[in-house]
Amino acid sequence: MHKGRLEAFSDAVIAIVMTVMVLDLHVPKGSGFADLKPIVPVYLCYLLSFIFLAIYWNNHHHMLHAAQHVGGAALWANMHLLFWLSLIPFATDWMGGHLYARAPIILYGFLLFMCGAAYYLLSRALISVNGKDSALAVAVGSDVKGIVSVVIYAIAIGLAWLTPIASLCCYVLVAVMWIVPDRRIEQQR
Repeated sequence: MHKGRLEAFSDAVIAIVMTVMVLDLHVPKGSGFADLKPIVPVYLCYLLSFIFLAIYWNNHHHMLHAAQHVGGAALWANMHLLFWLSLIPFATDWMGGHLYARAPIILYGFLLFMCGAAYYLLSRALISVNGKDSALAVAVGSDVKGIVSVVIYAIAIGLAWLTPIASLCCYVLVAVMWIVPDRRIEQQR
């Protein structure tokens, strides 16, 4: 199967997820700068989630660019990833309204964990159909950065039971790790 359809569909879903997320942002009731203060946590959560979605979109694009073929397992793995990404606006909105509350931060971390795991599964499904010696397989390698990210999410979920702010710091740490584009795939072209 040609990968173009998978790329186009995934781009559309991620764009819709970003759009849904921005629709949850509301202007303050008042007209002064002081009226912005109560909504700062909502906008910070939106920013963090937007960054995560942009990271997934960017790396998804690079991974599919390096892949030559997609198969049934990769199609389902991609749907699995898109499912978890589609829940990000819900968790973002909940966490933004209750920034230091344990349950929203745990749910947010769980979704990030599942997105990371789903992305890993997608990469393995694509490597399986493209071959262990493909440019994609060489570029992804053992995916230490991806595995470390999922481990940090798991640690952050546990930390939320003790101190939710530490979990938020872990989520930001992962975003910072990925904000610099991953050059592994670009170097294989």
